[in-house]
Amino acid sequence: MPPSNRELRLRERLESAFAPVELRIVDESAQHAGHAGAAGGLGHFRIFIVAAAFAGLSPVARHRRIYAALGDMMQTDVHALALDARAPD
Repeated sequence: MPPSNRELRLRERLESAFAPVELRIVDESAQHAGHAGAAGGLGHFRIFIVAAAFAGLSPVARHRRIYAALGDMMQTDVHALALDARAPD
């Protein structure tokens, strides 16, 4: 199944902000059909990202940087986000 437009936009923003050496985005929205966020049209995503930009940062700091990079998408496109953000080491 090809990636959704929303998934492509997530990828563009994350690649632009972090130049990751690895990035996987899984749209889990279908698994949450009927859930309040899904009913409103927002998506559920699982993201695995490895980038040098995360070196020396705590997991909370890494997540904050990702939320900042996604910006308005966190309000308009994303209801739930499961993150696994790592440095290459």
